[in-house]
Amino acid sequence: MQIERHDTDILILGTGGAGLFAALHARQTAPEAKVTIAVKGLIGKCGCTRMVQGGYNVALGGGDSVERHFMDTIVGGKWLPNQDMAWRLCEQAVVRVRELENEVGCFFDRNPDGTLHQKAFAGQTADRTVHKGDLTGIEIINRLMEKVLASGVEKMQEHRAVGLIPTKDRSALAGVLMIDMRTGRFRLVRAKTVLMATGGGPTMYKYHTPSGDKTMDGLAMALRAGLTLRDMEMVQFHPTGLLAGDHTRMTGTVLEEGLRGAGGQLINHAGQRFMFDYDAKGERATRDVVSRGIYAEMRKNNHPDQEGVFISMSHLGPDFVARKFKGMVKRCADCGFDLAGGKVEVVPTAHYFMGGVVVDVNTRTAMEGLYVAGEDAGGAHGSNRLGGNGVANSTVYGGIAGDTMGRDVRAMTLREPDEEVLAAELARATHPLGLKPGHVLPLRQKLQEVMWEEVGVMRTETGMRRGLTGIAEVAGELMETGVAGGEVDGDLAFNLTWHDWLNLRSLCDVSEVIAKAGITREDSRGAHFREDFPETGPLEESSFTVARLEGETVEVGTEPVRFTIVRPGETVLPEGEPETLVAAE
Repeated sequence: MQIERHDTDILILGTGGAGLFAALHARQTAPEAKVTIAVKGLIGKCGCTRMVQGGYNVALGGGDSVERHFMDTIVGGKWLPNQDMAWRLCEQAVVRVRELENEVGCFFDRNPDGTLHQKAFAGQTADRTVHKGDLTGIEIINRLMEKVLASGVEKMQEHRAVGLIPTKDRSALAGVLMIDMRTGRFRLVRAKTVLMATGGGPTMYKYHTPSGDKTMDGLAMALRAGLTLRDMEMVQFHPTGLLAGDHTRMTGTVLEEGLRGAGGQLINHAGQRFMFDYDAKGERATRDVVSRGIYAEMRKNNHPDQEGVFISMSHLGPDFVARKFKGMVKRCADCGFDLAGGKVEVVPTAHYFMGGVVVDVNTRTAMEGLYVAGEDAGGAHGSNRLGGNGVANSTVYGGIAGDTMGRDVRAMTLREPDEEVLAAELARATHPLGLKPGHVLPLRQKLQEVMWEEVGVMRTETGMRRGLTGIAEVAGELMETGVAGGEVDGDLAFNLTWHDWLNLRSLCDVSEVIAKAGITREDSRGAHFREDFPETGPLEESSFTVARLEGETVEVGTEPVRFTIVRPGETVLPEGEPETLVAAE
């Protein structure tokens, strides 16, 4: 099959917050360079940043500080984060939010005195989450999209990346193999620098928040390219995913954390408020704790018509709820539920992936020419991400990536690709073409059931080993499943079944790594809870998992956490600082 060739200077994969910010900063830092952005869908209309409801964490005073934000991030991540990355995130968020306002043109909610309004989010000791109602992501992405589209970057929309192609000696990245989804043709894009910002999206679970086209392609490509991935067992479940039934894709979408921050209560099948049975902070505990509390209540419940639990807001006053959470009230109403005046059924839903490619604080990887930012990068969050730190992470490190690539590109040249790897990636992508057509959706549903039951909110070694068997069965069946209309010489334009097949193969690859990393971590830490190893262990001896592909086998080991800024039991807060600035309930 013929592969078209295309060259650029700076190639950005993904157009969420990280990708769009990288494009703007790359244009500013290297105005002479050709910047190309490629996206699986349409610019500004896909990705997870657009779906952000809650807001953007930033320390803007009122007693809050970068040091307090940093400590909340480290403690929330259970002492696993890369501390230099976490500090850079908290420090640069202050710069980035001003950039969003004054240069990008975002309008965030304000207090009567004109200062930015900041709301309470779980697991934080200050009200620091800047927002635009409960539709913050749309505001950020729309304004970024306008700036990027006016910046003169080259646009490759509906282009799917399927392989990172190194040089012959594997020391550097030569380019990326893509499929132009509009024609079905393959295109190799050579670039001096490449940013991988494809986003995470743990949609291998029965309940998940991202759209179904988010399938962790970036991490699957990075694994095959020989890069090291860290914290791959750390899948964040948002506690309150809407449970609307199998008939709607709204099931699994988030009811944002601000609902609990404002005083929303979680009620079990017996009508009891239960979260204080699991944590002294009740509904304001961190996401991992609340998710486990809900999951435990679900396991106690024998009610045939109720799988989840309920969130109740009516005690706050229906008018107040309708005014403060307009987007959430409308989302629930669209599915037939009254959030303002009644109860809405919720379930933990796979939301965010803390694991990712090992990078430094400037987004560089071990492979020259490849940079990673946003949810594809591991390290900043450790074992648990604070609500509001996700979009901050994407925009902060997207900007850093753009600046870094803009500086580095001046000393780089285009590289020649390893033709053998290119041929192997082409063969991998075309594998189902010409095979007897089968059904991909039932296989994806089987994977989702396996991951939810065996590698989900609460885990055991026995369960995860069953999970590995189930993942292998799905992957084996997938490799024998062809694509209707997918003959190699046929018309592959917008052959969505082919892309569903590719999506599932990425999900199978990453699911295996999640399960193996989960088996390797024999303690409970943040989002990873082992019922057979429920204790955390000494924080001073903390380590994180590292996964690599050795030949055809995923191998997982551990490396010790480097406490470069603060050690367990210590703090960077000045002496005498209060433990929390959040008003007691």
